[in-house]
Amino acid sequence: MIPPKPPSRAEGFGLLRYIKAFRRDILSANPARLYRAKMAEFRMPFLHTFLVNEPPLWRHVLTKAPQDFPKSPRFAAGLEPLLGRGVFLTNGAEWERQRRIIDPAFEGGRLRDSFPAMLAVAQATVARLQPLATGRPVEIEAQMSHATADVIFRALFSMPIEDATASAVFSEFRAFQGTQPLLNLAAFAPLPRWMPRFHRRATKRAARRIRALTAELVAARREAIAEGCAPDDLATKIMTTPDPETGQSFDNAEMVDQVAVFFLAGHETSASALGWALYVLALDPDTQAQLAEEAARELGDNPDFASVSRLKLARDVFREALRLYPPVPMMVREASCPAVFRGREVPKGAQAVISPWYLGRHEAHWQNPDAFCPARWATPEGRAAAREAFLPFSAGPRVCPGAGFAMIEGPLILAVLARAFHFAPEPSRVPEPVAHLTVRAKAGIWLNISPRVTKTN
Repeated sequence: MIPPKPPSRAEGFGLLRYIKAFRRDILSANPARLYRAKMAEFRMPFLHTFLVNEPPLWRHVLTKAPQDFPKSPRFAAGLEPLLGRGVFLTNGAEWERQRRIIDPAFEGGRLRDSFPAMLAVAQATVARLQPLATGRPVEIEAQMSHATADVIFRALFSMPIEDATASAVFSEFRAFQGTQPLLNLAAFAPLPRWMPRFHRRATKRAARRIRALTAELVAARREAIAEGCAPDDLATKIMTTPDPETGQSFDNAEMVDQVAVFFLAGHETSASALGWALYVLALDPDTQAQLAEEAARELGDNPDFASVSRLKLARDVFREALRLYPPVPMMVREASCPAVFRGREVPKGAQAVISPWYLGRHEAHWQNPDAFCPARWATPEGRAAAREAFLPFSAGPRVCPGAGFAMIEGPLILAVLARAFHFAPEPSRVPEPVAHLTVRAKAGIWLNISPRVTKTN
């Protein structure tokens, strides 16, 4: 089964046309040869880029010499109004300090503590979808955004999204996402730090509102910590963890930056992955039925944390959706010193791009790369390809600290939903993948939902 894929552009695009297309959608602006190239070099005024698909090259950039390839400030410019100096945008000693404080909150034991929040959200999502399960089209991306935002608020601040503040942050984030293009003008021109980034007024307004609401949550949690009555959740863990080297923890302003990052990385990306996972399941009713049977068998009436490890098909379906539709399609680094890629000189300041999108569909690594095939994850060939070309959470020191969180949340929610409902595609609304903040559908993902009829003996 071949799910939708964006068209590739013809070779020989003019520069202005390319920039316009690139800002609208990074995927359809690029040529088809990137799905088979080991490396591609692009030159335009102010921007020299190397897209690296060959495993030794991306490993060099991400894992062997990451200090030589920090995150590119060009591609961070569009997110600065929301994320400030959060861990997603920083480099060097500042980033290292932030990770020393953040990483302990996502260790294995803490994931177990977050399981009740994930399960509660999965069950709440079933309840919310039941009135909509009439066999008529439902826009599932919005539903998954609601669910993953709910997970983040419960895991971070022990509050459901129905809380007034949580609901307001969610609403403003959707406004931010709708106004912010993937790339800011600074991605194409090397603007000095003092020059305005020309963000849209709506983008800045939504970012200010999100940060103000988040500041209220952080301040309230700081008071609860001081009074000894704070819940033992991720926010408390992070706010009370000192840097082991300096002994200092995040102040309130720094914590606002980090919460914004967690909301972007933990809500937006997971929503994208779950939306596409449900869509490809809808296209494959046999796999969907098998997943529903697995969920009924392994989750039972009172699922616990150990249940997730038994959801093997749910995990493979989720990984296959991440391969086909990685939420973050491009990771951009900037060469801080000259390098050589496949015999070509890489000057200081050039951009090195590692693309989970092109790696996940690369013809040299995957059999039938555009096909939805969860069974590939159980084969030696599939596991070998994953080691070479599966990077939905990045790799090396900058691997996403929430990767383990996402790989519990995603399969669990997917299994609970598949057990409760039957999902079918809406033939008149085939989704078109585009890259905004994440890989989403241009006009949403519309599915027909109906209650699943369970078999009885």
